[in-house]
Amino acid sequence: MNSLDQIRTLCASPLPGDDTAAAAIAARQAQLTKPPGSLGRLEELAAWLGRWQGREMPRLDRVAVLVFAGNHGVVARGVSPFPASVTAQMVANFAAGGAAINQLAAVAGASLQVVPLELEHPTADLCTAPAMTEAEFLAAFTAGHDAVAPEMDLLCLGEMGIGNTTAGAALAAALFGADGAASLGAFWAGRGTGVDDAGLRRKREAIDTAIAFHGAALGDPLEAARRLGGRETAAILGATLAARRHRVPVLLDGFVCTAAAAPLARLARGGLDHAIIAHASAEHGHKALIGRLGMQPLLDLGMRLGEGSGATLAVPILRAALACHAGMATFAQAGVSTAGDA
Repeated sequence: MNSLDQIRTLCASPLPGDDTAAAAIAARQAQLTKPPGSLGRLEELAAWLGRWQGREMPRLDRVAVLVFAGNHGVVARGVSPFPASVTAQMVANFAAGGAAINQLAAVAGASLQVVPLELEHPTADLCTAPAMTEAEFLAAFTAGHDAVAPEMDLLCLGEMGIGNTTAGAALAAALFGADGAASLGAFWAGRGTGVDDAGLRRKREAIDTAIAFHGAALGDPLEAARRLGGRETAAILGATLAARRHRVPVLLDGFVCTAAAAPLARLARGGLDHAIIAHASAEHGHKALIGRLGMQPLLDLGMRLGEGSGATLAVPILRAALACHAGMATFAQAGVSTAGDA
């Protein structure tokens, strides 16, 4: 990507889903041996997968988990109980197979790729400068965009980055405000990795300071992502857009991941229709963000780990939806009377 304007152009007219495939799936669901709608969201999930894959019989043969990692200059303000060095340490843990996401990806039958993004160069302090120059933002966005293979059947997105709940909360505040709350920071910011009361105050103050510092520039969703986000959130944004262009359905993880992708919803109506929020994070602000986006999470298990854990955990639910869709008999095949036969 060469400019923010190029990204805006791509975002302005998102590719539509395949209505024909979705209609065929709905027609098959109506013939399966069950009362209409009795499998609830499982039926909706099968149609959603088919719509974005462009297949009347969706597949989940190639499920990929992408986790992007970045560091944040705002950590110097004491917004996290952990130092920025933990980001690289956790990336090493991913590589060694010792993290939760390694175990969940194995259970889900998904490949896992972790992409560290210049961990030795944290973003600038978002309270006093744009977090990234335009060139830095474009490089991170492009890294995410190019990590998405067109042949993927499903993409799960996640992140790792000490301090990134501060960046995510600031981005959510810039995109959606806070319904007249006295403080944007107080509305959106939570404890992240477990910051104490004093740290939480610093975190909320940092968000309010950043919003005030950047001012009217935040009215542009891409500028908000550049000025307030991190390399990992820019990469998630790029990956989510690439998935739309390649017709790959997406599972978004928790608060930071949702905030990272949210500019697409602000840049075009339906910009996130190819994505589902996999779970409602316990992190303060996520449920409010889900509400702003008008979306419905699949799971609510009190998780707040990040690293794509909630997104990957939802994959078996999608596999169950497809197993029912593909494997159940129709009324005619099973010799079962329908309601109209009574």
